[in-house]
Amino acid sequence: MKVLMTTDTVGGIWHYALELAHGLSEHGAEVALATLGDMPNDEQQQAAAAIPNLTLHPSQYPLEWMPDPWAELERAGEWLLDLAAEFKPDVVHLNNYYHGALTWPAPVLMVAHSCVYSWFEAVHGTLPDRGWQRYRQAVDAGLKGADMVVAPSAAMLASVDKFYGAGRNTRVIANGRRSAEFRPRNKRARILAAGRLWDEGKNVLALARVAPQLSWPVRLIGDAHHPDGREIRFDNVEWLGPTGSHRVAREYASASIYALPARYEPFGLSILEAALAGCTLVLGDIPSLREIWGKAALYVRPDDDHQLAKTLNGLIANGIERQSWGVRARHRARRYSAARMTKAYLQAYGELIDARRSTPRMGTHG
Repeated sequence: MKVLMTTDTVGGIWHYALELAHGLSEHGAEVALATLGDMPNDEQQQAAAAIPNLTLHPSQYPLEWMPDPWAELERAGEWLLDLAAEFKPDVVHLNNYYHGALTWPAPVLMVAHSCVYSWFEAVHGTLPDRGWQRYRQAVDAGLKGADMVVAPSAAMLASVDKFYGAGRNTRVIANGRRSAEFRPRNKRARILAAGRLWDEGKNVLALARVAPQLSWPVRLIGDAHHPDGREIRFDNVEWLGPTGSHRVAREYASASIYALPARYEPFGLSILEAALAGCTLVLGDIPSLREIWGKAALYVRPDDDHQLAKTLNGLIANGIERQSWGVRARHRARRYSAARMTKAYLQAYGELIDARRSTPRMGTHG
């Protein structure tokens, strides 16, 4: 099987794409991975090069949510179609929306990892202004052009259906990670959060606000530079900045508590990685995280700093309870394996390929 896959290089989608590509490669599939957004850094290029049957095709074409991306996205579409003509994929796996409406030579599976409208509603309690109408139209067209729409949680799939209409051929495929890369070590007296720290949906500033009330230090890993140029400041915490994946894994291994009081998190790979490393989870009380983690995490209202501080201090004071929650999190995390994710995508690809053989598909532009 030959899979043409798009990805961006910012945040969890990159790790998701490499994890899936690794699993597909183990099943004999060949993957052409086309990147959008920033160029892959040296570590990312090395990680991609280590996966058999994976060819990396980097670019700096923008993503749909970036400022005025439309002309460049059109050119990106031409580039992707040229790549498809050369690679001749059996299936196209899009991790962005815009290019779902192209006239692809193979069936299209699109994954809805997140979107501006559901993010805005969760973070600000309202919808974006009219300046985002073109984005909404582009996402809608891309979704309608896809043969199958996948989301990592039922909550995210419901959001897509609410704002755009997800179509009839949909399913939930949870993200996965290999547990061997994230193992518990000697746990230390520290609280950790990681990811795109500038993203208001992660609500990491809440941790900084309550940090003076905690007897344990709060450590943050990730980029604090907003794409619009602003740098978000986090007082009262230890900010390690963006670090390599091996350093992040070591931080998970030694942290006792992973806290992410998120307002918006359709799945959350960083949470899964921390859980695999045996961290106790303190998460935002939102439908997607309740769906994924069930009774294996403690939940706090994203806007309730008092509850966040009280929950963290309670765990700090009770080592037996804290360890018990860490065991629960690790046990729950094992259900989100890379092997299970890969199997689900292979099944979806097979269904699309079989359907294409019987019903040719017409794109809407390209």
